[in-house]
Amino acid sequence: MKISNTALMISLALMLGGCMVGPDYHRPQVPVPANYKPLPGWTMAQPSAEAPKGDWWTAFNDPLIDQLEPSVSVSNQTVRQDYANYEAAMADVETARSGLFPTLGVTSSSSRQRTATSSSSLSSAKPITNSGSLEGSASWSIDLWGKVRRTIEENKATAQASEATLANATLSEQTALATAIIELRTSDANIKLLQQTVDAYQEYLRVVSNQGTMGTTPPSDVITAKTQLENAQASLIALGVARAQYAHAIAVLVGKNPEDLTIPPSSAMPALPTVPVGVPSTLLQRRPDIAVAEREMAAQNAAVGVAKAAYYPTLSLSAADGFSQTPLDGLLHAANHVWSLGADLDETVFDFGAREGTLNAAKAAYEGSVANYRGTVLTAFQNVEDDLSNLHILAQQAAVLDNAVTDATRGAQIAFNEYRVGTVDYTTAASAQVTQLSTEQSALSVREQRLVDTVSLIGDMGGGWSADQLDTTKNAIAKR
Repeated sequence: MKISNTALMISLALMLGGCMVGPDYHRPQVPVPANYKPLPGWTMAQPSAEAPKGDWWTAFNDPLIDQLEPSVSVSNQTVRQDYANYEAAMADVETARSGLFPTLGVTSSSSRQRTATSSSSLSSAKPITNSGSLEGSASWSIDLWGKVRRTIEENKATAQASEATLANATLSEQTALATAIIELRTSDANIKLLQQTVDAYQEYLRVVSNQGTMGTTPPSDVITAKTQLENAQASLIALGVARAQYAHAIAVLVGKNPEDLTIPPSSAMPALPTVPVGVPSTLLQRRPDIAVAEREMAAQNAAVGVAKAAYYPTLSLSAADGFSQTPLDGLLHAANHVWSLGADLDETVFDFGAREGTLNAAKAAYEGSVANYRGTVLTAFQNVEDDLSNLHILAQQAAVLDNAVTDATRGAQIAFNEYRVGTVDYTTAASAQVTQLSTEQSALSVREQRLVDTVSLIGDMGGGWSADQLDTTKNAIAKR
């Protein structure tokens, strides 16, 4: 009869365990434009197949980028920290899941003792007895209202948010590395440009000095040419500071000490790839920071259910089965079999608003996470729109500057040739040379910015990442 009562109690607990209080999660709608804002002369690239996936940095065709980028996900300390946080979140899921199952234990004990004897038998030997017990126990807090399952749901979403945070940190550090390498390459290209300028200015100074010696040019022209050369030399030296800082930043991003990484100079700039962007709705799947906000929102929704479950009673079952015997001989005989069954029902009647406060706080946290999610989506759209407009405008500027460089170079050559034959003064020639250098530096700066904005665009589109990857984590958690 007791066995049937126990079976009935467990069956009832299992049936009630199907209930879960609190709201089921549904992703809130956010306004998503059909297309990005078109700009005059802008042709939208086609999405999907050509979108960057996996090793997106290879599109820049730079050997240093290709060599160092894989190290970010392994050696970057920010990424390693976020990976540790993800592992901790996964462990929290396991801890929460254990609450669905009984706790089993085994207890054994043994003792040997001598009991006191009566005064009439002082001369006789004092009796010694052995005793022992072997008992198994089980306790189970039935998840009647889904508190444990909501906690698991919350921790799963938190673990997925941690995974997306890891992806976001990895992407952020990868784009930072690509940007630092682009800036290093730009510094090298600028150094090469200034070195060529210094060489030209030295030649100009030689010509002017010879003319000054022959008395065909005033001493002021010699001083101007010398000053121009020295300013260019000073600027060339100053570029070494920026280059060293970029090299140090690159070393740290790949988890190395600055002195452990030597990067030979190279003025070859990375290639400028065309990045397809598709339609705005794809950002909801492709950006890990949006996935972080969405999964945090799901976790807060589950937390509302956890708080609501506190209003309902809790049921705990306990059972013990084993043997106990004094003396110890024959411990495992049927006559020494002992067992017990128990059930506890616990309900808070008055708590003076504690549960209500907890529930209201959980609801407020959920509303805050919804606002954060929607704000993150809007910011994502803004980031991509900024990148697209920047690239469009910079492309137009680059085309004009390319022509300007050609014209300024030709103008400087003509001005100096005219100076050599005496048709213009040196100030005119020097001004043309300064204009050439300034125009070439502007063109280089615009190319650098186009490369940096392209990296930014790839990062703002998720770098080929997809929220579908979180399903892998979901399945992995379910199997553990």
